[in-house]
Amino acid sequence: MQHFTPFGSPDLLLQVLTQSRWNIIRIMPGNGPLSLHEIAQRLDRDPASVQLDVHALLDVGVLDRNADGTIEFPCDAVHVDFMLVAT
Repeated sequence: MQHFTPFGSPDLLLQVLTQSRWNIIRIMPGNGPLSLHEIAQRLDRDPASVQLDVHALLDVGVLDRNADGTIEFPCDAVHVDFMLVAT
């Protein structure tokens, strides 16, 4: 299983993983590479807004873009672990 930590802080995680972007991540595992149009159809969303969200997820390394332009989630599962410490 591939592990990655694209977020340097909880603030960045919460800034990037909006509900709309989380919904994109939820439909990706097990579906193979998808085009932006396919992602938008599965979510019943406007392709232009999906494109903005996909680019944000590509920028932090949550999604990968293949040579043919399709988008892929490189993991089989998502595990989010938080540790809160008193400041």
